[in-house]
Amino acid sequence: MAHPLFEKHQSLLQRAVEAVRRRTYWSAYSENPKTYGENAIEEGRQAFMAYLDAAFYLDQPGVMGRVIAEPSPYGLNLDISFPRCAPDALIAAAKGAMPTWVRAGPDLRAAVCAEILERLNARTMEIAHAVMHTTGQSLMMAFQTGGPHAQDRGLEALAQAWSEMKNVPETVVWEKPQGAHPPLVVEKRYTVAPRGIALLLACATSPTWNAYPALFASLATGNAVIVKPHPSAILPMAITVALARQTLKDAGFDANLVSLLVDDSGTPMAKDLAVNPDIRLVDCAGRTEYAEWFEDNARQAKVFTHKAGVNCVVVESTDDYKGMLRNLAVTLSLHSGQTSMAPQVILVSSEGITTPEGTHDAHQFGRDLALAIGTLVEDSARAVEVLGAIQGAATVACIDAMREFGNESGQILRDSSPLQHPHWPDARVHTPLLLRAEISDHHVFMEERFGPISFVVETATNSESLAVAERAMREKGGVTFAVYSTNPVMQQLAEETAMRAAVALSFNLTGGLSLTQSAAFSDYFGTGANPAATASLVDAAFVTNRFYVLETRRDAG
Repeated sequence: MAHPLFEKHQSLLQRAVEAVRRRTYWSAYSENPKTYGENAIEEGRQAFMAYLDAAFYLDQPGVMGRVIAEPSPYGLNLDISFPRCAPDALIAAAKGAMPTWVRAGPDLRAAVCAEILERLNARTMEIAHAVMHTTGQSLMMAFQTGGPHAQDRGLEALAQAWSEMKNVPETVVWEKPQGAHPPLVVEKRYTVAPRGIALLLACATSPTWNAYPALFASLATGNAVIVKPHPSAILPMAITVALARQTLKDAGFDANLVSLLVDDSGTPMAKDLAVNPDIRLVDCAGRTEYAEWFEDNARQAKVFTHKAGVNCVVVESTDDYKGMLRNLAVTLSLHSGQTSMAPQVILVSSEGITTPEGTHDAHQFGRDLALAIGTLVEDSARAVEVLGAIQGAATVACIDAMREFGNESGQILRDSSPLQHPHWPDARVHTPLLLRAEISDHHVFMEERFGPISFVVETATNSESLAVAERAMREKGGVTFAVYSTNPVMQQLAEETAMRAAVALSFNLTGGLSLTQSAAFSDYFGTGANPAATASLVDAAFVTNRFYVLETRRDAG
């Protein structure tokens, strides 16, 4: 007889598996705020405000103090303290919790994970405010990206994991004919077994969206998960962990299957924990040099990383020049370029851009793009909903350094400047910086520049544009690659470039779809085949590498 939780969520899991298979549009969780109630935004704000100047409660083992680490990019004083726990205590508790969880089997584990997602969805607005005030996302972006979009990605990983585990039969009778002799008969039992304890390192700018696939893929496949948030974005993951622990407890399992490990920037714990022999999975989303450390040093674990890179745009021709400029302006401005999908290098050849209105040279394109960005951000009330706030002071320092380069070279197309937020006077908001760079400045534009910083680079030919893009993405990594071209030959060359660079390709985005948008159940996020990532969200390898199959044979002849 099926467990009541599995009966409750079975149809959702089956629908999600079908969505993964078909890759057409489907979403399990609404991105319409009104779905969550007429007063949901205000109720979420009040729930968030209740955390401020207070101690966040988690009943975890090994508490040895408390941590206050998060600043708000909007200038709000959070002053939330979180329990600092001894890593060894969390590991010991996780090991003790796993046997019962493994014995529960794939169906019940998947159902409990689906229940966690359902409860997360019910608290979407609360999480949205937490994401906003730790990452710098605007409220509506924090609601969508941190809420239903993240939950969809979590469900996608859960469905993929459940499907792969269900492909493994529980028992078989193996019978081999032996001619005149009795057949060989063996009873075989197959058990999906976890790798071990997973360490999940959540990022600062999009913690739930990047973390939920790993959390639910690991948990569904039987692994315990220690969640280590970025010191400046703890609250969204703390809420997630607290809710997961309560759901596990309500379902009759040990809450220590999921735990929270916090630190501050002065006492980092992640690297020490990552090399512990009991840690068998590491998921890390963050800066390139940080993630590469885990790839190089956590040798006992399977390491999944999602980093940034140098995403490129090649512009050769378009049948909608104004639409292209609008789309690029939004793409470069959204969340102030603080996502791994944000483009950095826009390549235009001296042959110009062919449009129905005539040919535009690279200099004209740079001026037009600067104007399009200016039009987008001239109304500060509208601009802050697109830009959000700059998450960290290091990003502002990067903007300043690139402004200095632009001033020295005389190559600033549109300068970056602070922008006053109409509701949060202390918010750290800066408009995008658009620079022109010479092809010889590859040491500048072919290095990752996190934040609202982009370069227009003129090449000699369209072929050179593709070659420069390929080199950047092969050497530095790329998550997204955009090409504007109405020429079938150019499109074919672009597809070959994308194949060699192992990066997802988008053609001629001029409408409402931004290059930085990635849809759960349809888009693969990252390929895992270039330096930007060692994994793809969410393909089969992302989940199957989290478990192995233990076979038990018994002679039944």
